[in-house]
Amino acid sequence: MAWNRDRDERQQPAPEPVRPVQQAAPLPARPAPAPGGSAVLGRNVSVKGEIYSGEDLTIDGDVEGSVEVAGHRLTLGPNSNLKVSQVKAHDLIVFGSLTGKVHVVDKVHIRKDASLIGDIQTAGIVIEDGAYFRGGIDITKKME
Repeated sequence: MAWNRDRDERQQPAPEPVRPVQQAAPLPARPAPAPGGSAVLGRNVSVKGEIYSGEDLTIDGDVEGSVEVAGHRLTLGPNSNLKVSQVKAHDLIVFGSLTGKVHVVDKVHIRKDASLIGDIQTAGIVIEDGAYFRGGIDITKKME
């Protein structure tokens, strides 16, 4: 049997036409911050100095110094260990350990198994059974 070039070329499928590549929209240089965002310092983070945050903040590591979260919530995770001169926040939730002066506008929550040693100035406080607290409490009027 002889090879027939014309017959083999007719049996080959025609190549698909090349389509132009569509350009994706360019990415923004920096994503816009989410409204009501929050920041997190993980359990392996250790900070010595002052922390200021303009959004909700969760700390699950070690901090020595001071923490100010003006107008926002500060949450201290179960692994947190803070030894600070002062903490200022709108709300404070403690699952870990805090030693220092506390000034909170609205309410302090000391959860079960948490420890807070220091004087507290706040409009409200909740201390769950099993939590440890030593210090003074100054209940103030809530001023928004």
